[in-house]
Amino acid sequence: MFDNLTDKLDRAFKLIKGEGKITEINVAETLKEVRRALLDADVNYKIAKSFTDTVKDKAIGQDVLKSIKPGQMMVKILHEELVSLMGGNMTDVSMKGNPSIILLAGLQGSGKTTFAAKLSTHLKKKRGRMPMLVACDVYRPAAIEQLRILAEQGEVAFYTEPGNNNPVKIASEAVRHAKLHGYDTLIIDTAGRLAVDEQMMKEIKSIKDALDPSEILFVVDSMTGQDAVNTAKEFNDRLDYNGVVLTKFDGDTRGGAALSIRAVVNKPIKFVSTGEKLDAIDVFYPERMADRILGMGDIVSLVEKAQEQYDVEEARRLQKKLVKDQFNFNDFLSQIHQIKKMGNVKDLASMIPGVGKALKDVDIDDNAFKGIEAIIQSMTPEERANPSVLNGGRRKRIAAGSGTNIQEVNKLIKQFDETRRLMKMVAGGKNLARMAQNMPKR
Repeated sequence: MFDNLTDKLDRAFKLIKGEGKITEINVAETLKEVRRALLDADVNYKIAKSFTDTVKDKAIGQDVLKSIKPGQMMVKILHEELVSLMGGNMTDVSMKGNPSIILLAGLQGSGKTTFAAKLSTHLKKKRGRMPMLVACDVYRPAAIEQLRILAEQGEVAFYTEPGNNNPVKIASEAVRHAKLHGYDTLIIDTAGRLAVDEQMMKEIKSIKDALDPSEILFVVDSMTGQDAVNTAKEFNDRLDYNGVVLTKFDGDTRGGAALSIRAVVNKPIKFVSTGEKLDAIDVFYPERMADRILGMGDIVSLVEKAQEQYDVEEARRLQKKLVKDQFNFNDFLSQIHQIKKMGNVKDLASMIPGVGKALKDVDIDDNAFKGIEAIIQSMTPEERANPSVLNGGRRKRIAAGSGTNIQEVNKLIKQFDETRRLMKMVAGGKNLARMAQNMPKR
């Protein structure tokens, strides 16, 4: 989302990187480019100006340590101010009440219904909650059916009242149903419109007054730029919501909404939503987002994603096989599936410091592993378990069966042998020490 902003900020820093000290002149030149980059990213003009003025005040006269270059100091100050602009600290969703009631508001097409299902899955898996999705969009039957299907996919409870066109009564009955059946969290999906109108505002205000929810989240399409900020303000003036959710965060957009909304409505961004899968939801951490905007990666989020898919018993089993040199294509395929569960390959790579910039213009397909999987799946059980039997004839048959060619099959087998050799060294430990001793001295 922030690729263009990251590139432009990087160019701005080049103006000061070669300087020996921070001066009013080089700071002004750098911040002129920073402000231009923010405006190009669709950040509100007043916010962009206020932001760069604050950075300028902090940068001029700053004592630069001998070990730190002016460019590095400027990045540090910019990082601190970006974190502050986006809210400073992560703000968690409130779980008060029994049941806890989370009311979702937003325009039609903002991604409310999909987010409702994602949030229920997130709270179920990460917080151990028993959520129930409540369909209160009585104007769009497709929304009710969509939420029901998503609830089934996420294996969470779903509540609606066919024939009841009063969203306040539906929500109130849902609360009674939840108490009766032991659901501790209600996520209420409300109706949206193509634009803010009085009827919609009165309706959602009535639901709020009737239920006194522990949390009201405003869901907004981040690709709508400044319109998202204006809509956020209108909803906040009427609802005084607790936080913002930015959807479609993986879209080809400039990112200004993420940088402007907090400053305009003074409410924290709590979640960002990407893609259609139910696990494509992230808690919003201002510091981590600032890292990504400035091209520093987000290694903490990457580790967290890896830990979510990490199976301790599977890791121990794998280590034993590696030490005994029994690692085979079944294990290799299993590892690929673990990586795929973590999410989009390019997004994962962009979390590694320095890698995101290198891959900016590289097109990494979500199906990057498809060819590898096809080759392995075209092997017989014996070939997967005992790669040493893969002679020329077998490789030719595998190439034909997988829709690839013999060169691709040979390349994969070579990569597999190299991976197995390196992984065995890591698993063995002693081999690594011996290897280090034998390395030539410089």
